[in-house]
Amino acid sequence: GLAWAYGHKTPYHPPELGHFGLAFTAYLPQFVAIQLPALFPDWLDAVCLILSQAFLFGFAWLNRKIIGMPILICGVVLNLAVMTANSGFMPISLQTASRLISEEALLDIQPGSRIGPKDILLLPQDTHLELLADRFLPVAWFPYQVAFSLGDVFIAIGAFWILARPTNHLSENRGP
Repeated sequence: GLAWAYGHKTPYHPPELGHFGLAFTAYLPQFVAIQLPALFPDWLDAVCLILSQAFLFGFAWLNRKIIGMPILICGVVLNLAVMTANSGFMPISLQTASRLISEEALLDIQPGSRIGPKDILLLPQDTHLELLADRFLPVAWFPYQVAFSLGDVFIAIGAFWILARPTNHLSENRGP
């Protein structure tokens, strides 16, 4: 957005997002599930992760008229669907997980067990909506390896689009 505004010699105005408190509220249950997983049973962490996605959906829906937000909403819906269908966690396959953790560590993890704060290791045949699972990885040479889903891709594209095109408050107030 800054580069676009600079190139067009206009000031950058970020989008005016309403209901920002709801976005912050969406972060709180995820914080509990991701930062404090050992303190709570798995079922409560799963509820927190689903609540987080639901609050994020609510925030995005209330701001749906902002360009890019419908794409972000699609991503949230995809993630919410796959997580809800798989006990509240994001499924990840053995093949994908093998790029993220050592084979020795992976041998100690049984299918159906959690990997990290939000993922659950599942065989493809045991995964509901498997195409929406954390199945994508950056290229091997990339220094930060993390699995991500199709929903995450939509969320990232939507967020990029929201921030990439600055709101031009001056053009909204001009006549024809």
